[in-house]
Amino acid sequence: MSAPVAVFINVEVDDAVARDAELAKKLEEVCPVDIFATDSDGTLEIVEQNLDECILCNQCVEAAPEGTVRVIKLYET
Repeated sequence: MSAPVAVFINVEVDDAVARDAELAKKLEEVCPVDIFATDSDGTLEIVEQNLDECILCNQCVEAAPEGTVRVIKLYET
């Protein structure tokens, strides 16, 4: 029996950042839980199955130009 997976966040990345191979690689490198990956063409992919591992460290937000990466909490505090 497998436990249900609960996703508490969503990540949004502007298209310009997702298409920038250098920024995509940087996001992949800074994320401690592997939410980001790069395709063979260098574009950014969000690894959906890892979203529930997010520790809200904000490293991705800090690594990208202001306002281009957003971590959205799907719950109320």
